[in-house]
Amino acid sequence: MGWPAVVLAAAGLLFLLITWQVVAHGPLARADQRIDRDVVRPDRVSGLLADLGNITVAVPVLVIALCWAARRARRAGAYRWWLPPVAAAGLTALLPALIVPLKDLIARPGPPVMGAATGFYPSGHTATAAVAYGTAALVLWPWLTSAYARRGLLALCAALNLAVAFGLVRHGYHWPLDVVGSWSLCAVLLCALRLALGPLLGRGGRPRSGAA
Repeated sequence: MGWPAVVLAAAGLLFLLITWQVVAHGPLARADQRIDRDVVRPDRVSGLLADLGNITVAVPVLVIALCWAARRARRAGAYRWWLPPVAAAGLTALLPALIVPLKDLIARPGPPVMGAATGFYPSGHTATAAVAYGTAALVLWPWLTSAYARRGLLALCAALNLAVAFGLVRHGYHWPLDVVGSWSLCAVLLCALRLALGPLLGRGGRPRSGAA
């Protein structure tokens, strides 16, 4: 069993655990609310970091990455060069169809600064950032031949997602579990995408040639 399948299973179990705690108002959810009261300090910086999870920010970054990767793959004669960018774009486009019903079904109230509104679990901004930046890294990865470039790509992807999470919680837009639950769900989606695209990739994550 490869690492994507292991991560997918672990993330799926974590998402189910967190969702159960949120729905049942369990110990994790109560601790979540206590932590939130201690860390919420709305300011301009946290608001700007949270905005990195906006569709208007994350999706254009993804589009640029997909276009660049598709161009490289086509020039290299990669087998079905168009499929990874199309699959990545499709997953991002379908994300609201998964997140919005979950928000409506669970109807978790938001932190105090958000008033009486509900529908905060899982976090949509977190999901947008995780899937957009995550799929961008996934399609760019095969075309980065340097180990330093690949590490830099992973570090950038992680930094962007951590920045969004910090901004959302610090500004009081979301409870911490909203973010962690969204991360675990998106890990399932990203690993499923990696497994689906696996047959198109050779060893080391490099794309297969058109002659393969």
